[in-house]
Amino acid sequence: MQWRSLVLGLLLLRLGLQALLALLPALAPGLCLRRRFPFPFPPPPAALGPPGAAAGPGSSHWGSLLRRGGGAGGAAGVDEYERRYSGAFPPQLRARLRDAARGMFVFGYDSYMRHAFPRDELDPLHCRGRGPDRHDPSNLNINDVLGNYSLTLIDALDTLAVMGNSSEFQKAVKLVIETVSFDKDSTVQVFEATIRVLGSLLSAHIIITDTKQPFGDMTIKDYDNELLHMAHDLAVRLLPAFENTKTGIPYPRVNLKKGVPPDSNNETCTAGAGSLLVEFGILSRLLGDSTFEWVARRAVKALWSLRSNNTGLLGNVVNIQTGHWVGKQSGLGAGSDSFYEYLLKSYILFGEKEDLDMFNDAYRNIQNHLRRGREACNEGEGDPPLYVNVNMFTGQLMNTWIDSLQAFFPGLQVLIGDVEDAICLHAFYYAIWKRYGALPERYNWQLQAPDVPFYPLRPELVESTYLLYQATKNPFYLHVGMDILQSLEKYTKAKCGYATLHHVVEKTKEDRMESFFLSETCKYLYLLFDEENPLHKSGNKYMFTTEGHVVSVDERFRNSLWQDILPGEEDSADKIKPNELKAVNFSSNCNRVPDERRYLLPLKSNYMRQIDQMVGLI
Repeated sequence: MQWRSLVLGLLLLRLGLQALLALLPALAPGLCLRRRFPFPFPPPPAALGPPGAAAGPGSSHWGSLLRRGGGAGGAAGVDEYERRYSGAFPPQLRARLRDAARGMFVFGYDSYMRHAFPRDELDPLHCRGRGPDRHDPSNLNINDVLGNYSLTLIDALDTLAVMGNSSEFQKAVKLVIETVSFDKDSTVQVFEATIRVLGSLLSAHIIITDTKQPFGDMTIKDYDNELLHMAHDLAVRLLPAFENTKTGIPYPRVNLKKGVPPDSNNETCTAGAGSLLVEFGILSRLLGDSTFEWVARRAVKALWSLRSNNTGLLGNVVNIQTGHWVGKQSGLGAGSDSFYEYLLKSYILFGEKEDLDMFNDAYRNIQNHLRRGREACNEGEGDPPLYVNVNMFTGQLMNTWIDSLQAFFPGLQVLIGDVEDAICLHAFYYAIWKRYGALPERYNWQLQAPDVPFYPLRPELVESTYLLYQATKNPFYLHVGMDILQSLEKYTKAKCGYATLHHVVEKTKEDRMESFFLSETCKYLYLLFDEENPLHKSGNKYMFTTEGHVVSVDERFRNSLWQDILPGEEDSADKIKPNELKAVNFSSNCNRVPDERRYLLPLKSNYMRQIDQMVGLI
């Protein structure tokens, strides 16, 4: 008995010491090795591998790694993760990272204004501007986005305000008013023109006319609602896309001067046709004109009516005349992503109960048919949770890749309070980022390799990182943001801005800086490190559009004068009241993670290590 008591006592002593060591970073943040790392970027421990580090080849699928003990992790691995990520984040380092994110935006913005304006985009390798490809109308990668209307300047307006640069914001707004016209012979994608241009014009107008002016003095002398008038003009030019369509689902493209081209494609993606309601709804409610919200809402309902009777899922490509699903893939990435996002965000803004009902049904069906892996994020056995691409009618797996746009989904889960599941999915995308120093456009999770290897400076992972930090206040997400900032500076910085990565493994560059780099990627990085930003401290309620544009959540967007003509309009008694809606970007709305875990890793070390193994990082 004495021998057994002695062994038991030694075991309890060892466990106690291990627990004490694990708690040291949180209890005594001054001892954290992170504090002694010099700015700007402390190197991560070699055992975990730096962002973009080469990893050994792997061809194992999800389940095989677990059979080899991939989910267990060892004591050394646990110590490494906790040493790297847990504990407080030095405020001095955070301030420097905030300034670095601002500097990244300034370098890209100034380079665009110096070398590219008034053209749409900057070519950062050759320091010149880029506009529509007039010689090749079939070059949709360019022509869908670039309309010969100074796209990058317009898209960046509210980022200037969020960063507090009132003088440049005022200068940029005046430049847009004086030089930009939409009376152009340009055929653009309705979706891209709506989220990048229409949304930014509305956001800047709201900022200018806000009586509280939380970002500083962003008012414009003698401003006469010019940006709102420009937004109206653009939206009117997009309206022909909604005409002569038997389903109410719009054509994907429209010529800003001539309307829908005679040879227009009758096929469109779910996200492109169903993600117009936020911008069109704001415009309608600011103007008191139901037309824009009506056509956008009709398109959403038309798509919703075409969902599978068996699974409740939607496909990703539909014929606008017949309602036939051309693309039967149901997923959370390209072609589908923002459709789900705008069901929820439309409800947040406008308070229409039917939008929330559709979102709840969609989210339930996503959980039932797309989600794979163990039931709980932070406990139990099995593979990590992952959302896959399935057949909309059967729910059967269609392929083994996911795309980088899906990295937005953890942020959306934060907005509905499903923080635990968001933590797991975010960790998966962050593991891919750590392996390559970027997110490949498509990643094959079975082959552990990119299927489409380019990275166009997309913001989705940064967006989810920012929202998860707001929800948890866990310093882990500041470390993630630091890694992302490091990678962007190291691999994408060019002579005159930041360039698309042509290949995430080889780190070769393409001569293009898309406008969303300034409107979203830089903005979310800046806000992640700027704890005192008015977005977090002013007491106002804000929401981000799918292009990252800031819009206020207030009563005027929940009042309309046309309840009798909107299709399926709910009684006003069913609408959300302004005082019932918590600000979705306030940390007080997201206290779903237990307090005892707030300064530890959001995901247990053994599960983090399991995910790193799953992507071939270790």
